[in-house]
Amino acid sequence: MFGQLIAALKSGDRLDTAFAEFIQMVDASEWMFHEANQVICGKKKAEDVGDSLYEKDKEINRLLRSVRAGILTHLSVNPVADIPGCLALMSVAKDAERIGDYCKNVYEVGRYYEDDYSIDRYHDPLEDVRKRTGELFGAVREAFDKSSVKRAKSSIKMADRIRGECDAIEETLLRDRREVPTHVAVAYSLLARHYKRVASHLANIATSVFGRIEDLDFRKPKKPTTDETS
Repeated sequence: MFGQLIAALKSGDRLDTAFAEFIQMVDASEWMFHEANQVICGKKKAEDVGDSLYEKDKEINRLLRSVRAGILTHLSVNPVADIPGCLALMSVAKDAERIGDYCKNVYEVGRYYEDDYSIDRYHDPLEDVRKRTGELFGAVREAFDKSSVKRAKSSIKMADRIRGECDAIEETLLRDRREVPTHVAVAYSLLARHYKRVASHLANIATSVFGRIEDLDFRKPKKPTTDETS
């Protein structure tokens, strides 16, 4: 999808800046993800992170507006511009902005939930999800920056595994008959949901490398397992 768009960047026009600003948005959202999880893991205090994290979110919002303005400027002065590619760039810029919002949500769980994450059957899978999601940022950035279909597809597979693990955590919470304090269950459930949404938006960015613009924001439904169909 981005072949002609990336070629257009060599022209040095406003679109070049818009593309670079989008990468800055991904970098900023990755920083937010890291900082939010420093609070979750107890490595930093919420009060030491909050101001800088919310300022970074405002920066992402400013970059989104600039990306949109740059794309519109490019389209207005380039009648033969790659319109689908430009629309895709505008779409994934919104994905990067939404990732920032979910990183704020992760931070807020750490801010308001003050107990330990000590239930291994939930903590261990969530730790794996957190680690995989952190690695996903770099994989998606590389796929997008290099327009690598191979890297994009492997990133989507990674995101799908993360999404599946998050679904399994939520299902376990709902089916668990053992006593779990309400606030603990809420914290685990919210983290699983927020990590899943971060992975989903990163997967959408990866999809833009090779997919059709009408496929953005849509994921193929998971095929039911044998147990689900019996």
